[in-house]
Amino acid sequence: MAGPMTNEVRGPLDGTVVLDLSRALAGPHAAMMLADMGARVIKVETPTGDESRGWGPPFVGPEDDPVSTYYLSANRNKESIRLDLKTEADSATLAALVTRADVLIENFRPGVLDRLGFPVSRLAEINPRLVVLSISGFGHDGPEGGRAGYDQIAQGEGGLMSLTGPDPEHPTKVGVPIADLLAGMNGAFGVATALASRERTGRGTVVRTSLLAAIVGVHAFQGTRWTVAAEVPRASGNHHPAIAPYGSFRAADGMIQAAVGNDQQWRVFAVCLGLDPEDLRFTTPRLRVDHRPELIDAIEERLATAPADTWLARLDEAGVPSGRIRTLDEVYTWDQTLSQGLLIDVDHPTLGRVQLPGPPLRFETPDGEPAGRASHRHPPLLGEHDAAVRAWLDDTPSTSQ
Repeated sequence: MAGPMTNEVRGPLDGTVVLDLSRALAGPHAAMMLADMGARVIKVETPTGDESRGWGPPFVGPEDDPVSTYYLSANRNKESIRLDLKTEADSATLAALVTRADVLIENFRPGVLDRLGFPVSRLAEINPRLVVLSISGFGHDGPEGGRAGYDQIAQGEGGLMSLTGPDPEHPTKVGVPIADLLAGMNGAFGVATALASRERTGRGTVVRTSLLAAIVGVHAFQGTRWTVAAEVPRASGNHHPAIAPYGSFRAADGMIQAAVGNDQQWRVFAVCLGLDPEDLRFTTPRLRVDHRPELIDAIEERLATAPADTWLARLDEAGVPSGRIRTLDEVYTWDQTLSQGLLIDVDHPTLGRVQLPGPPLRFETPDGEPAGRASHRHPPLLGEHDAAVRAWLDDTPSTSQ
């Protein structure tokens, strides 16, 4: 039985204890980000486990004990303990964990944690220094605050699908559960901020966010198109709605992407392709947007004369931002991806040695020495750390007072 991970990690959150009561993706992603930064994350699961353990295909491993690759994506560097919070004994165990924790993460529907006997008021009474991260679907209050939250529903309700896709008639979801992931990222940022505040005040904070907030929070310039200019943005496919040329273009044997953000880049780009940089339809940013269809036609007519690799080499030499559209197998075998530590190796009890996508942050000392986690642990089996966590509770005094 694997023991606690407290002495095996490094990183800016080393020594921080996080209770992850969440499931599926938004909460687990937030907890995993904290684990990547060195926190000890104890994943508190029901006796049947996080439902994402059953999400697939694909599943890998033995047929009688398959492992969901979905679950593997959001739970590295954690421990797992099973608790049935409807029982008095396991409720008491959670209370004991709360007294020793710095952070608690939950993404139940609003009111569920209260019914389980752990409202925010009780958590603060048990441990006044506890930071609570609570992630909901549409917010914890308001006229629709009690709605269940699912990623694609939030993408639609939050307007993102109306901005995504080939045209306004075909609203499209993002290819990953972006509402869940962004809510998790916002939540982890909120936790880090609350921990910093606790250093000054000595008290914990309740951090609240939602899938809706995650989507609305990344509207960026599309949001101000409506709030300031009263213009309703619509999907514009693979071309930037406010900059041209900026998007995907077809060469002789495939697609390339190019981003031309100002007039100087336009002149360089046009000369590189053999276009007239002084064409009166395209001499200013606004004219290039207004005449986008003609501009795309002119660009693709030139690109059709040579393969994508040829054009990418020419654009790179000219200093024009450009690139390929890679499939994921190409991304994970790309030297640049590998150089950034974006793949990690872990030893899994049933799968053996496997590769997982790694954390997106790196930490170094000013002299270039690594200052982050030295190694990574596999996403835990269900209840893998039941005995170890309970032993730790027996041996560790409460730190909440």
